[in-house]
Amino acid sequence: MVTTEKGKQPCDKVIDYSSVAVYCSGITKTYGSGHEVVHALNGISLEIYPGELMMLVGPSGCGKTTLISIMAGILDQDDGECLVFGHNYRQMREVEKTRYRGDTIGFVFQAYNLIPTLTAAENVAVPLLIRGMKRKEAIEKARETLNNVGLADRAKALPADLSGGQQQRVAIARSLVHDPKLIVCDEPTSALDHETGYKVMELLGFVAVCSGRSLVIVTHDARIFSFADRIARMDDGKIIGVANSPDKLTKK
Repeated sequence: MVTTEKGKQPCDKVIDYSSVAVYCSGITKTYGSGHEVVHALNGISLEIYPGELMMLVGPSGCGKTTLISIMAGILDQDDGECLVFGHNYRQMREVEKTRYRGDTIGFVFQAYNLIPTLTAAENVAVPLLIRGMKRKEAIEKARETLNNVGLADRAKALPADLSGGQQQRVAIARSLVHDPKLIVCDEPTSALDHETGYKVMELLGFVAVCSGRSLVIVTHDARIFSFADRIARMDDGKIIGVANSPDKLTKK
């Protein structure tokens, strides 16, 4: 595990402000209808750049998970535009969207979502197997990726035999194994203690953003805010401020 000064990325990362990784403009999303309608997103506009670690913060139910689900192409917006590296999901057929998402997006979930009957290496290999890679090659690539997150010696372990931090590192390896350009994370440290959560964020900064990827993290965990390049604060389906630290949020 690479160590750094607290809150600093363990690499000489470069954010490419000349291009846009994720472009959102006027995004709206509602659930239900009539008296039961919920306006989850109310005109969200946001840009995320290559090499950037962006955090989305705000109260529960403010639309954070809905927004990253639209960015990841697993949920359709009602109105507005969402382009990921110049590709518009709404202009793709479903099979094209699925293929693009599989090639371009990595996911890290709060609950890890590991398959309990598969070893760490087999769990990491899943995205490659889904894409049709031969099992032997996929497992080899999975082992290489586990080595990159410091788990080379746990490749044959089942999830039940791993600590929470180790399971989250397996989940991170799974998100990285197919070399995605965008990684979205939903509360990746909320179930971890302070030290383990810090190491997970340090790892994400090193193996994800430092490779030129963009990383979007939904979090309530104020302990990790210092890792962000920018923080977008959401409330009531809107972005109410964006800043490079939580105490410097400015009204949009």
